[in-house]
Amino acid sequence: MFLNRLSLLNYKNFDSKDFDFDRKINCFVGANGIGKTTILDAIYHLSFGKSYFNPIATQNIRHGEDFFVVDGEFEKDERVEKIVCSLKKGSKKIIKRNGKVYDRLLDHIGFLPLVIISPADRDLIVEGSDTRRKFIDGVIAQQDKQYLQDLIKYNKILAQRNSLLKYFNLNQTFDPTTLAVYNEQLAEYGALLFEKRVAFLDSFIPIFREQYGHISGGKEQIDLKYESKLLADKLLSLLEKNIDRDRVLQYTSVGIHKDDLGFEIEGHPIKKFGSQGQQKSFLIALKLAQFQFIKQQAKTNPILLLDDIFDKLDENRVAQIVALVNSENFGQIFISDTHAERTESIVKNIHQSYKLFKL
Repeated sequence: MFLNRLSLLNYKNFDSKDFDFDRKINCFVGANGIGKTTILDAIYHLSFGKSYFNPIATQNIRHGEDFFVVDGEFEKDERVEKIVCSLKKGSKKIIKRNGKVYDRLLDHIGFLPLVIISPADRDLIVEGSDTRRKFIDGVIAQQDKQYLQDLIKYNKILAQRNSLLKYFNLNQTFDPTTLAVYNEQLAEYGALLFEKRVAFLDSFIPIFREQYGHISGGKEQIDLKYESKLLADKLLSLLEKNIDRDRVLQYTSVGIHKDDLGFEIEGHPIKKFGSQGQQKSFLIALKLAQFQFIKQQAKTNPILLLDDIFDKLDENRVAQIVALVNSENFGQIFISDTHAERTESIVKNIHQSYKLFKL
């Protein structure tokens, strides 16, 4: 799969810009704030229907304008696929494939497999469990639409159960029969999602360890640990055991919405015991493992976006990453960097065709 052309209109800091891309490596170089990351985000937008960096859709419209349009021409399975994502203030976002509007964004997810590696990924280490759950869910959902549908249903039931708990508290009442209905529904969907998370991590963790070993030269022991109360008990049982606690808290305190993913180096949390270089290597390995997993599931090379990843890495780790992307395992790659000379030196060592865009 390849992105041949990209057009931006009123997207963030671009008024109008067109790009024709190389089928292997494309590099965007220039000073900070000039729009390198914006181009990568536009490509991400075409794949996922949203920005990677800004969840508020209207803030992706250029200042002073009323709309944006991101237009991409892809080549997939020997067919040209034209994807257009547009938003007008006061209106709903529209995504079109070959001129036809999608009824649901859900139907587009996974059609254009893509992985982005960015400094923003550090949130996976420093932020709360919600960020790491979204990572797990995002990887699985790219190739499993049923998982995404079940997750949406679970979250809807969860919100309804939480509203009921608040109602009980506000009105000094309690109806165990009504609560039991929500418990059973949560348990049903929670079990399906939990089983898929376990199966995913069983496949994913060995790939991750292999990727980190390549980057670090095999010098450090790292691990991912799935943390879930469902590993020891059924969700229905957990919900029933925690009813009194949930009534006091006025929200659901147990369930797959509380799961987490532990990041460890040498048996300790990498957040506290990993250096900047080790943390960055950990995150890059995590995303490269995501790439390999999605590639296996989709039977095609996802597009790979590398946003400013060479900063804060020593030469050896940079060389190891270059060696990884130089293999036939990777398809089209987009790189952003503030140092033009460093970037050109790196891509020359990859021995693949490339284009350098100086912004």
